[in-house]
Amino acid sequence: MPAFPDDRSAEISASLGALPTGTPVSEVARRLMDLFTSGSIASGTRLPPERQLAATLGVGRSAVREALAALEILGIVDVRPGSGTYLRGTASELLPQTLRWGLLIGERNTEQLLEMRAGLEIYVARLAAGRADSAHLDDAGVQLERMRMTVGNLKAFARADLEFHLALARASENDLLVDLLHVVRSLLQVYADRAVHNEAEARVAIDEHEAVYRAVVRGDEDAAASAMAVHMATAARRLSAELAP
Repeated sequence: MPAFPDDRSAEISASLGALPTGTPVSEVARRLMDLFTSGSIASGTRLPPERQLAATLGVGRSAVREALAALEILGIVDVRPGSGTYLRGTASELLPQTLRWGLLIGERNTEQLLEMRAGLEIYVARLAAGRADSAHLDDAGVQLERMRMTVGNLKAFARADLEFHLALARASENDLLVDLLHVVRSLLQVYADRAVHNEAEARVAIDEHEAVYRAVVRGDEDAAASAMAVHMATAARRLSAELAP
C-alpha cells in the first residue's frame, strides 16, 4: 500500500481545517469523508497519524480515534495496528454511499427522519406508477393481500406492510432510492414495528395502501404520489404519538 507522502501532509491539513470547539465525533467523521470523496487521495493511501489529524482538526486524539473506528465499521478505512490507517475504495466508489454514512454516523433526529422517509416514499410511489411492470405489480398485490389477512396479527401485518413498500421501491428501478429507504427504515424500525396498535388502525393502513396500489396499477403518477402522501401523514402521526412523553 502506498504510504501517505510527507510532502502532502501540509496540503491535507489545510484541506481539513480546524473544527469548531466542542464538535462531536460525527463531525470529525464527516470532515474526513468530505476529504475522502474529493478524489484527492488514492485508494490504499495511508492516512496521517492520529496525532497529526487531531492537531489539524483542533480536537482530541480520542475524537479522531472514535471517528476512524466508526469509518472502519462502515468499510471506509482499514485500521491496521502498528501500521496505520488506510483508505478503502476510490472516490467514485465512496461517493454513492456518502448519504448513507452520514445518516448512520450522525445524530438521529426522528422527526427529520420521518420527513425524509415521507419524501422518499412519495417519490418512489410516483416512479413506481410510471415504471412498474407486471411482476412488480404482482409482488405489491401479494403483500397487500397479506396485510388484509394478518390484521389480527400485528407483527405479521407490520412485515407485510414493509414488504409492500419494498415492492414499490423495487418498482421504482432506482437502486439509490432503495438503499436510502432501507437505511431510514432501519433507523425508524424500533418505532415502526409498534406504529399500528390495533385492528382498526391496521384497516386504515390497508385502505391507504390500496389507494396507492390502485394508482400505481393505473399508471397515474400524480394520484400515486398523493395517496402515498396521505399514508405518510397518517404514519407520521402514529410514530410521533409513539415518541410523545
